[in-house]
Amino acid sequence: MTDWGSHLSTMRAQAPLVLNITNFVAMNVMANVLLAVGASPAMAHAEEEIAEITALSGALTINFGTADASWMRGIFKAVETAQARDIPWVFDPVAVAVSQLRRDTAARLLEMGPAVVRGNASEILAMAGQGDGGKGVDATDGVAEAEAAARSLANRSGAVVAVTGPVDFVTDGDRAYRVAGGHPLMPQVTALGCALTGVVGAFLPGQPRLEGTAAALACYATAGERAGAGAAGPGSFAVAFLDALAALTPADLTAAARVTPA
Repeated sequence: MTDWGSHLSTMRAQAPLVLNITNFVAMNVMANVLLAVGASPAMAHAEEEIAEITALSGALTINFGTADASWMRGIFKAVETAQARDIPWVFDPVAVAVSQLRRDTAARLLEMGPAVVRGNASEILAMAGQGDGGKGVDATDGVAEAEAAARSLANRSGAVVAVTGPVDFVTDGDRAYRVAGGHPLMPQVTALGCALTGVVGAFLPGQPRLEGTAAALACYATAGERAGAGAAGPGSFAVAFLDALAALTPADLTAAARVTPA
């Protein structure tokens, strides 16, 4: 049995500073999730300072959910700094197909070498040049339908590609894992998907990308499963989820993770 909990232990020992260029809706949720799991969050996007903050970070995540042209300039400065300093970065192509600005930006970012691309099935299909991208931020495709596209995108970009949903799929184009768990209430809490991108970033410094990403997904899924067991609805689930993340031990994760080779 793979010791998935060792990746959680490594992450918490480092408590990496994760810089998140993310949307306004997600900032508070994402910061709380990262603190609960054991990382240190930072939220910034101003192009005047973003290179300096990126240089101090252990990982960078990019989510252009509410971005404008100025934010896009900041995103590229941050990624260029991450490239120069070998800082791993995660790209979350939120609603990538809804505008030409997002499509053009996503194509350019993909060429800049993200360590991980994480999205829902419709977003990954769109990034691979297939499908219509879903309904705004919501997927209209199943994870299984995007598995071949994820492998193709990973091979083309060199990134680990994670397709998240009821059962996650993560691949480097050659090897792959499926990660089960979570709870049906998770999509009913705003920005939990965005926050997962930050957790993936936290699991990258000093860790293998594929296994680190799979461990991050398993950590999230396990906490979601535990939080959902006692939640009365999305409000109580949101609080219980933070508590479950904070309480999750490496031994718990190794015992509970439902990760299988695909």
